[in-house]
Amino acid sequence: MSTAVSTPVPPAPPVRSRSRGRFWAVTVIVLGALGFLVFRGLGNATLYFRTADQAVHQHASLGTKRFRIEGTVVRGTVHDAGDDVVFAIEQNGATVDVRHRGDPPQLFKEGIPVVLEGRFATARPDDDRFLSDRIMVKHSEVYRARHPDRVKGSPDNP
Repeated sequence: MSTAVSTPVPPAPPVRSRSRGRFWAVTVIVLGALGFLVFRGLGNATLYFRTADQAVHQHASLGTKRFRIEGTVVRGTVHDAGDDVVFAIEQNGATVDVRHRGDPPQLFKEGIPVVLEGRFATARPDDDRFLSDRIMVKHSEVYRARHPDRVKGSPDNP
């Protein structure tokens, strides 16, 4: 009978803490970068919405930040100004002068509610000119019922 002499297996070397440190450092950097991109992306994609009277009252805090403003086009104020259109909107007794760059949509006219995208010309509350680069005409189901030919191609009216 022979006995085999076995040599003990040496223990595994300890995991270096330097590798763990690198792993956590890379993880923190990647998560930080992703968080920054999400924050910036959502911040740039969000446009705050104000009615004309709210915008006038919040002019100082809005400054020249981009936002959406809603109001009704005041009758007798729509005029061409070169490549621009100037008009006024009003809501709850507050009036805002608007200068729109570009052509307004076909449904744009006096007396209708609109939503505009843009910013105030200056941060001064005494200068309420709104510089717009997008006009969205608001209409209700009543409009659709009265003018079905103008909304062809919509999901409800193919």
